[in-house]
Amino acid sequence: MLNITNLTATVDDGRKTILDGLSLSVPAGEVHAIMGPNGAGKSTLSYVVTGRDGYDVTGGSVTLDGEDLLDMDPEERAAKGVFLSFQYPLEIPGVPTLTFLRTAMNAQRKARGEEPISAPDFMKRARDVAKQLKIAPEMLRRPLNVGFSGGEKKRMEIFQMMVLEPRFIVMDETDSGLDVDALRVVADGVNALRAPDRGILIITHYQRLLDYIVPDQVHVLAGGAIRASGDAGFAKTLETEGYDAYA
Repeated sequence: MLNITNLTATVDDGRKTILDGLSLSVPAGEVHAIMGPNGAGKSTLSYVVTGRDGYDVTGGSVTLDGEDLLDMDPEERAAKGVFLSFQYPLEIPGVPTLTFLRTAMNAQRKARGEEPISAPDFMKRARDVAKQLKIAPEMLRRPLNVGFSGGEKKRMEIFQMMVLEPRFIVMDETDSGLDVDALRVVADGVNALRAPDRGILIITHYQRLLDYIVPDQVHVLAGGAIRASGDAGFAKTLETEGYDAYA
């Protein structure tokens, strides 16, 4: 599935190295979590994998099922099934949520040589997912994320994820700012997407999310590289002991 080897990335025209020889493998069918201190490079990793501008890859490789992601534009990566759930979802005034999502879905289907999804089929799919996530129908008729609370925005991220059904999901601190009820709804959505042919990478500061989405592996990212790994129980150890030993 996703393989990262000796990845090095910089910002500020190469003056600052953020990722420094990072290697990570997430097989199909597994959920991996990345934890670590502030400034360790966690969000940078998500941006580099998904192709955000402003980050220069100076070494290493990132592949999905053997295909070079670094050689693709962001929209090509999305068409291959890579999805990023943002820590701070953007508001897009004037763009209805369902219009945005159906347009995105059909753009990906076109890039894969598939027929576009019809409006009735799309609406049925959207309503089914919204019901599962306890999203009120009127929220879907509003402009994307405009006027939503932090928790509602995160719930809409999971809604998009479940409608699009990507092959590899990167979650960049989606749990930040969520109360317990919203956290459970988000976790239920993610758990519903666990599948033998899908990989999920969760970036989080807090172990509490991993009580609801139990990972196969937990990794510590510090100083721009993976410093330690363990099973799901490792997250509880990190929550108690912190990251000083890996700095």
